[in-house]
Amino acid sequence: MAPRFQPTQRLAVLMVGHRVHRAPRAQSPLLTSVAARRPITGEQTVLPVLGRTTGAGGIPWLRVLLPGRPNGSTGWIAQQGTRPASTGWRILVALGRRRVSVFWHGRLVRVFAAVVGKPSTPTPTGGFFVEETLKMRAGEPGGPFALALSARSDTLQEFEGGPGQIAIHGLSNLGGVLGAAESHGCMRVANASIDWLAARIGPGVPVHILA
Repeated sequence: MAPRFQPTQRLAVLMVGHRVHRAPRAQSPLLTSVAARRPITGEQTVLPVLGRTTGAGGIPWLRVLLPGRPNGSTGWIAQQGTRPASTGWRILVALGRRRVSVFWHGRLVRVFAAVVGKPSTPTPTGGFFVEETLKMRAGEPGGPFALALSARSDTLQEFEGGPGQIAIHGLSNLGGVLGAAESHGCMRVANASIDWLAARIGPGVPVHILA
């Protein structure tokens, strides 16, 4: 069953790097740290906000979805050093149907056929978000654009020198039959489709991947 979407998703734009805590207090164990900018493009880091609370001393905290392994991790960051934002965009990937559906303020606006992960390198399922949007160089596989997601492969710890990061990207220099399960875990869509997505979908947009 498809998740029910809120019309908008609250986001936190990181102005500085943040330590991520297990609970909303400075003495809570550290889980990880998140840089203020993404490693490939240098875009500012934008994280979906799942909750908020006020801690000791009146300090506001945000519960955020985190990039990287383990997939779907969450944690608490101090609100200080962030800027609030929001998005009306959401992406839903149905692996069984091999479809990428795009929603704007809860309304379905586009559906794209996709290549998804093959059985030996499946596309991971769960709740993720777009980390950064890449314009691929001419001749680079997967162009003309890629939406790099917070998801990581469950079977490949690294791929072509990267961290096994999952993306939605085009077919350039890769090919593939739309509607097939034959990728290393990424989702390939037609080049015209990824052009449309890259023009609208920015960092922080939620991506829900269902079996």
